Amino acid sequence: MGRIVCFANQKGGVGKTTTCVNLCAAVKDKRRKILLIDADPQGNASTGMGVNKHGGKTLYDVLIRGLPARDAIVQTKYGDVLPANLDLSGAAVELVNMMEREAVLKKKLEPLADEYEYIFIDCPPSLGLLTLNALAAADTVLIPMQCEYYAMEGLTDLITSMRLTKNRLNPALKIEGIVLTMYDKRLSFSGQVAQEVAGHFGKGVFKTVIPRNVRIAEAPSHGKPVSAYSRLSRGADAYDRLAIEFFKHDHVIDV
Repeated sequence: MGRIVCFANQKGGVGKTTTCVNLCAAVKDKRRKILLIDADPQGNASTGMGVNKHGGKTLYDVLIRGLPARDAIVQTKYGDVLPANLDLSGAAVELVNMMEREAVLKKKLEPLADEYEYIFIDCPPSLGLLTLNALAAADTVLIPMQCEYYAMEGLTDLITSMRLTKNRLNPALKIEGIVLTMYDKRLSFSGQVAQEVAGHFGKGVFKTVIPRNVRIAEAPSHGKPVSAYSRLSRGADAYDRLAIEFFKHDHVIDV
């Protein structure tokens, strides 16, 4: 059975979608069978994987219209994708009246459990029904965190939300780990934030740090992960190393 990893952070702009897309591509490069589920109505993960999010079925059709998840999956060179677009923003409202509304995604993914080694879910930067569905379906949560002071507050809020979700919906939920993003060694507070997070979470923090890198920022506008856009860049190298560490990482954190 494949492992379902949810990428979440209630604070926007921390590199959540960027990390989900680029780690997915790096995992696929290692010849692993992987599916990326875009659960954010902005659809940025879909675009970053080179998928036309307006050209076919999406997660909205799966959650609301009862379409089997398999029928909405798009195959790409960087991994399979279950895309999303702005239609998904209406799903949060329509899910309210459904039975077991927080478990809809989990049930939809059950037929795919043995088809993939990994299923990544990119969440919206908020704790609504879409994020709750992702947390209820996930085995672990990977938390990308920007190396800035206010990111610490977002991390605290997310862990509080995860504890509530674990108590109500998913008793087995754990933190996969924390990935530090947008690290700039020229800025002293980047190092300070990294030290503070490592001091609190220990081995739960991935050793691989994602640097600020222009190639990472440019890649989504070309509909490619950074490894396809600029394979020799520092950003591509960082995500390649993160994938290797991800395979070996066994320091999950209880919430």
